[in-house]
Amino acid sequence: MDEFFPEVLFELAGVPITRIHLIQFLATIAVVVIFWLGTRRMRVVPGRFQSLVEMGLDFVRVNIGEDLLGKKDAQRFLPILTTLFFMILFMNITGIIPFLNIAGTSIIAVPLTLAVVSYVTFIYAGIKKSPKNFFKNSLFPSGVPWPIYIIVTPIELISTFIIRPVTLTLRLLMNMMVGHLLLVLFFAATQFFIFDMGGWWSILGAGSLAFGFVFTLFEILVAVLQAYVFALLTAVYIQLAVAEEH
Repeated sequence: MDEFFPEVLFELAGVPITRIHLIQFLATIAVVVIFWLGTRRMRVVPGRFQSLVEMGLDFVRVNIGEDLLGKKDAQRFLPILTTLFFMILFMNITGIIPFLNIAGTSIIAVPLTLAVVSYVTFIYAGIKKSPKNFFKNSLFPSGVPWPIYIIVTPIELISTFIIRPVTLTLRLLMNMMVGHLLLVLFFAATQFFIFDMGGWWSILGAGSLAFGFVFTLFEILVAVLQAYVFALLTAVYIQLAVAEEH
């Protein structure tokens, strides 16, 4: 657990910088460099690297943006959805990169900041669509008898304006923390059985090593899936905010 609370390495403009912060900086730089290299010399017939970058952008645009929001609204919110997806993806994937070995999203600051961005975005979208009726329709859904609003309105308030950012934060944070702890346990068990115990205990060490590699591959899937789910839920919330009834 101490790895989630690393020592301060130095201060930058009065802000303490830890190992995880450096990993976050590296992930951010990697995103910027990859997209800069992939888009600086766009060609009608793209090369392999440009094709790979375009595939990633098209995945967010089509499978998340246009599928949920339609082409018009997808164009409006595509920058935020793309940023969320690739920022989370690159910060998640650092959890399985040698010598980094921890996700940039495994401390609460990043998931919470991204959840706040998602929260502000869908509220902005709803107010922009219907300044007068967004909060009214969110808290007092149509077709409900007036006495039932005593029950429905508090539920809608909590589920729409409180639970959403909390669940976005905790889902991303806990998945990355648990994934890191599992890998640490498997590889720590391998070291213990092989190097500390030795003998026939090495068989168990080989088993824990195999499970460690399997879960490393699984962590790659989780890294992609969590980025997809976060961006997808943000698009869903935006879609609900700009629905015609608002």
